[in-house]
Amino acid sequence: MMIKENGTVERIDSVREGLQIVSVRMPNGDLAQAVHYTDAGFLLVVGDGVGLNVTAINLALNSGGFHIVVHKHGVDEEPLGQSSDGHIMKLKYTPMQRSVMAVEEPVSAYHSVFNKDVHLDGMPVLLGELHSMLPVVMCWLQDRELRRGSGGPLKVAYIMTDGGALPLRWSQHVAHLEALGWIEGAITYGQAYGGSIEAVNKFSALLAAKHVMKADLCVVTMGPGIVGTGTRYGYSGLEIGELVNAVHVLRGTPIVIPRLSFADLRERHRGISHHTLTALELAAVCPAHVPLPSLAEEQQAYLRKQVHRLQGHTLAYMPTISLEEMTEALTRYPVEITSMGRGLQQDPAYFQAICSAAEYAGQIHSRQP
Repeated sequence: MMIKENGTVERIDSVREGLQIVSVRMPNGDLAQAVHYTDAGFLLVVGDGVGLNVTAINLALNSGGFHIVVHKHGVDEEPLGQSSDGHIMKLKYTPMQRSVMAVEEPVSAYHSVFNKDVHLDGMPVLLGELHSMLPVVMCWLQDRELRRGSGGPLKVAYIMTDGGALPLRWSQHVAHLEALGWIEGAITYGQAYGGSIEAVNKFSALLAAKHVMKADLCVVTMGPGIVGTGTRYGYSGLEIGELVNAVHVLRGTPIVIPRLSFADLRERHRGISHHTLTALELAAVCPAHVPLPSLAEEQQAYLRKQVHRLQGHTLAYMPTISLEEMTEALTRYPVEITSMGRGLQQDPAYFQAICSAAEYAGQIHSRQP
């Protein structure tokens, strides 16, 4: 079911590459925020009438508090967005389908790469369930390189799956990381779109990170907006297990960032979330590396009982990362990083797990020839 309403743009709140955030006067007189993706080929101005998809807000879902602009009234008179030379469709067979230049297709400059027997050659690939893990990883990697005084920063590629948001430009974190120059670029695959490289599936996206972006290391997460149902299998983060398999068969090094919390009141997410455990137990038929943080004694004991279930995977307990060290690393990022509304001070274990995994990936890369 899609619920639609009309509104009038009353204020332009912010603009960044690929989207506008606007305030819209609704029929009931309320003022609501909406997101408009500017790849439609036009910018909104104050006074424009717009059609809105209000489904998520009406259902009180945690979708960031925004309606979505579907169209502008009288848009037929506006120029359309630029066409692509590519022939691969995203959002297929929907009213919003669009063509992209996929890195694998014959008209791509990189088509020949995918006709060869190429692999990841041991490249570390960090696999995270939540989008908020991405900026934490990058903060720690940047801080690590500064502390080590290495010859130059790691070249890191980001791959966004289609498990969450589909438009890459919805991610504020990607916009910040691109502006900082901390990532080489973003790759979107499946129905996700908007990356500097588009790929058909997870396998070719991973190969593009290695052989097109020439990355030293890769981070893979879904876009914002994980889906969960409170059941064992009904959540989008189960894709982590599938990604472990893909990285393994492509001869990379799959490193799973455990979703870890002692601040989440839900029992199924206490310690290592059942999301991580289920993905590794059920969906990952290939072995993964699972770095684990050093925690306070009681929390560490709880953690050890949980990970006893993860037979066949390589568990690595990392040295203690202090709150002060994490605070220092995160200060270089322009906005506060939160997950489920909690920041570093409210949920340090969540951040410790991510930083430990990032440190582990950095160490693996350092040992490679």
